[in-house]
Amino acid sequence: MTAEVFTPTVAVTMTPSAVKHVRKQLEKKPEARGIRLAIKKSGCSGFKYETQWVEEASADDKVFHIDGVDVFVKEEHLPLVNGIEIDFVTEGVNSMFQFRNPNATAECGCGESFTVA
Repeated sequence: MTAEVFTPTVAVTMTPSAVKHVRKQLEKKPEARGIRLAIKKSGCSGFKYETQWVEEASADDKVFHIDGVDVFVKEEHLPLVNGIEIDFVTEGVNSMFQFRNPNATAECGCGESFTVA
């Protein structure tokens, strides 16, 4: 019998559109080092995404370097967002981040919150 080594991959990715948007916003905020992807208990499905500008990293942050943009995620949130892709989309006159999370098992009708198994 042989043992197989398994190294889990922890990943957060961004589309070129999201990278472009965040870079543009960071140019206006010289004190910011990057953007935080946070998860809050909320909404009709249980959790919601929240983004914040980061001026200083926390000890429990995992930092993902994506095309010159740093994305900060607290270690406790990694199981909920591992594999997520952050996009920035424009629909009509509205522009927003869109999150494609492979861990989400359901989303509410308005798209503001999600559930994980």
